[in-house]
Amino acid sequence: MLSSKPPRRKVVPANGDDSADKLDQLLLSSAISNNEDLGPFIRKAFTSGKPETLHHHLRHFARSKESEIEEVCKAHYQDFILAVDDLRSLLSDVDSLKSSLSDSNSRLQHVARPLLSSLDAFVETRNVSKNVNLAIDSVRTCVKLMEVCTRANRHLADDNFYMALKCVDAIEREYLDQTASSTLRRMLEKKIPEIRSYIERKVNKEFGDWLVEIRVVSRNLGQLAIGQASAARQREEDLRIKQRQAEEQSRLSVRDCIYALEEEDEDGIIAGGIGEDGGGAAGFDLTSLCRAYHIHQTLGLEDRFKQYYFENRKLQLTSDFQVSSMTPFLESHQTFFAQIAGFFVVEDRVLRAGGGLISKMEVENLWDIAVSKMCSVLEDQFSRMQTANHLLLIKDYVSLLGVTLRRYGYPIDALLDVLSKHRDKYHELLLSDCRKLIAEAVAADKFEQMLMKKEYEYSMNVLSFQIQTSDIIPAFPYVAPFSSTVPDCCRIVRSFIEDSVSFMSYGGQLEFYEVVKKYLDRLLSEVLDEALVKLINTSINGVSQAMQMAANMAVLERACDFFFRHAAQLSGVPLRMVERSRRNFPLRKARDAAEEMLSGLLKAKVDGFMTLIENVNWMGDEAPQSGNEYVNEVIIYLEILVSTAQQILPSQVLKRVLQEVFAHISEKIVGTLVSDSVKRFNVNAITGIEVDIRLLESFADNQASLFSDGDVDVLRASLAGSKQLINLLLSNHPENFLNPVIRERSYNTLDHKKVVIVSEKLRDPSDRLFGTFGSRGARQNPKRKSLDTLIKRLRDVS
Repeated sequence: MLSSKPPRRKVVPANGDDSADKLDQLLLSSAISNNEDLGPFIRKAFTSGKPETLHHHLRHFARSKESEIEEVCKAHYQDFILAVDDLRSLLSDVDSLKSSLSDSNSRLQHVARPLLSSLDAFVETRNVSKNVNLAIDSVRTCVKLMEVCTRANRHLADDNFYMALKCVDAIEREYLDQTASSTLRRMLEKKIPEIRSYIERKVNKEFGDWLVEIRVVSRNLGQLAIGQASAARQREEDLRIKQRQAEEQSRLSVRDCIYALEEEDEDGIIAGGIGEDGGGAAGFDLTSLCRAYHIHQTLGLEDRFKQYYFENRKLQLTSDFQVSSMTPFLESHQTFFAQIAGFFVVEDRVLRAGGGLISKMEVENLWDIAVSKMCSVLEDQFSRMQTANHLLLIKDYVSLLGVTLRRYGYPIDALLDVLSKHRDKYHELLLSDCRKLIAEAVAADKFEQMLMKKEYEYSMNVLSFQIQTSDIIPAFPYVAPFSSTVPDCCRIVRSFIEDSVSFMSYGGQLEFYEVVKKYLDRLLSEVLDEALVKLINTSINGVSQAMQMAANMAVLERACDFFFRHAAQLSGVPLRMVERSRRNFPLRKARDAAEEMLSGLLKAKVDGFMTLIENVNWMGDEAPQSGNEYVNEVIIYLEILVSTAQQILPSQVLKRVLQEVFAHISEKIVGTLVSDSVKRFNVNAITGIEVDIRLLESFADNQASLFSDGDVDVLRASLAGSKQLINLLLSNHPENFLNPVIRERSYNTLDHKKVVIVSEKLRDPSDRLFGTFGSRGARQNPKRKSLDTLIKRLRDVS
């Protein structure tokens, strides 16, 4: 049965006179038909404040579509009726189908119910099996987890922290998410951070203990390293001594000799011998440090540990710089520098074996800080020191520190610059110390020949300074030609040389002989020479003392050659260069003063004998054949003098002294003839003086066993002044004195004024004086006439 038709709804078209509203309506209709977005229309309506217009347009569109729907329904009305009839017939078929399905369902339920029960049982059983398998897997996981936890506990008990952390990481990575028990998971989530924190605390404590221990180890390590550097230096010095001996022997040998010096194997002594095995004599062990670093790497705290390590080591280094004001630096400097040396030996090892714990730049920064502080400390301490030996001790240890750390690659130029800067101060202090020692040694001199009873005394006092005159060892007891002052001063000078070379060595300068030589010159010429001159001028009262002093100076002259050779050898300079640049004797003032003092005392002694010249018979009838009394006394004294002096004085010194004495005797003879004490004399007296001079020359000739022929001639030449005057007075042609050639050859020492004075005093045997030139008689002989002519000509020249 068809239902009644509903009344048709009529769409009343919107009336509007406004063309703009129509346009908006058309645009809205088009947008709805095209299924476009209506948002712009809505916003525009609300913006313009006219939502009713939009609502009106929408209603108008809806009414227009209703009419279209109605038209469509009218067009398909018959088809709809036919479709309804088909549906009604289909409904009866559906009812029959429903009955059939109900019957089939009943039968199916009856047949499937047992199967469904079996299926339910199967599903339940399968769920149980699944749960059992899950339980078994959980149990297995728990068993494995417990095994890992047990290993972790065992590693913790054994302080095997790295393996414990690996176990904890395995638990967190592999088992934490697989743990079904929430209680167990919560327990693990709580314990894992606690275990890591515990390990970190334990490792930090071990690292802290290592920091405390490494300070003591560093001090011992630094002392060991510096001690080994000192031993290596000593071996090098011994090798250089052997090399110098070999070179000296090769230089002096007439045969070709080849010397091979074997060097000891020094590998592993310094650079590789300390702590390379992680331990060693110094207990240098990095195990705790490396483990702490490794554990922090495992914990992901590598950067923090690096910073922590660097800051702590920097603090330790800063504390090592503290110099105690209660302890003299001389007593604490070895500990101070050994601590710093050990610190950087450790840091070098950490740099090479620490796996990046500290960088090279960080070590260099620490070294720059240390060098700056050490230079500051040295500058301060050196400025306060007033003892050369203290300066040398500290410099030597600092140089060993430099050698030690330079082998590890640390630059030490700044330290060497500080040492070089105080070179002059050290030598000034050393000169001051030596001045005091030399003054004491010189003041203690008793001017007695030194007695040596044993060979070791001879070796210590003579051979060690190369002042022996023969290579043959003398018989003992041996009386040396010098006094005890000589070896005492030699020891002081040798010690000065060795201390100077020691300060200059290993100070960054390769060639320092010129510096050592400069200060050695000052020591000899300013200190020793002045002390000896003062001694000579204030303490010598007799000939024996003056003779001993002159003998000492002769020995010291040989010693000075040894001093410069010794300085050259210690400085590594070939001896041939020293011999090639040999300088003047630096003690020449003292030598000249000693010889002048000796000759002055001898002249005074001779003057005592020369007073006997007043006993000469100046107008005697005969010339004395054996010389006058004064000359015999003088010769006796000189013979005694020579016999005594030749035991200690070198021949050249004795020759110079005798030369001065002879010249003085000659001057005394001439002075006596010129003086007013002799009013006149005759030829016999002059002939007697000639005999005296020949006796003196004969004495000089008798010394041929002591002197060379040239030295004997020099002694004879010392009498030239008196001899030439006597020869002129006894000459048959005294006017030859006016001939320049003859005068230069035979009378070159004579003063023409003295010749005039002496010539005027000469009288002939007839007692006829010819001292005036206006009253000469006819009885004048040719010789006297020539002499008068000479006197007149000389007066004209005057």
